Amino acid sequence: MKSMTRAFALCAALALSVPVVHAADADRPAEGRYRDTITLFKNAGQSAKFFGNSYAYAVFPTVGEGALVVGGARGKGHVYVNGKWAGNVTMDQVSVGLQAGGKAYSQIIFFQDKRSLDEFESGSFEFGADAGAVAVTASAEANAGTDGRGAGVSGGMKDAVTRGEYYKGMAVFTIAKGGLMFQASVAGQKFSYTPRKDA
Repeated sequence: MKSMTRAFALCAALALSVPVVHAADADRPAEGRYRDTITLFKNAGQSAKFFGNSYAYAVFPTVGEGALVVGGARGKGHVYVNGKWAGNVTMDQVSVGLQAGGKAYSQIIFFQDKRSLDEFESGSFEFGADAGAVAVTASAEANAGTDGRGAGVSGGMKDAVTRGEYYKGMAVFTIAKGGLMFQASVAGQKFSYTPRKDA
């Protein structure tokens, strides 16, 4: 039993060692990656409207997702309040089950009000099993389910049509790197937040 536990721990460590910077982004300044990711979501169908009606948002330019037997995802992000960089956040996720492959995607979380942001920044926030994300993609024929609701998409990443709404004060959108369609699971994502020292 101990050897099985050690094997799972080793697989989880390997899964979480995936890079948090996509190869195409490696030579670009960090602030440029954040700016470009925000612009992408601002031009992505209904995710754009959340910039006007949210209290704050957290942006992850690249979430790396790797899997063998134990899957994992990791990403570093910034939290913006009133459009200003207020803090840094790290996301980790571990899932157990038969899976293979690795993917990278961008993610944004909108916070409806201060209460939902405070909950996220508490230091122990984790998305429950009922959490879902709306996938924005370049694929014209693709469909993605999100907690029972569908997400429609159109022909390009910059003009994708999506349907999303706040759930427990938060709304999550993802865009797969390279425009490939897949459902990014946000259930089990854990976040640690650090306020920006010079904010």
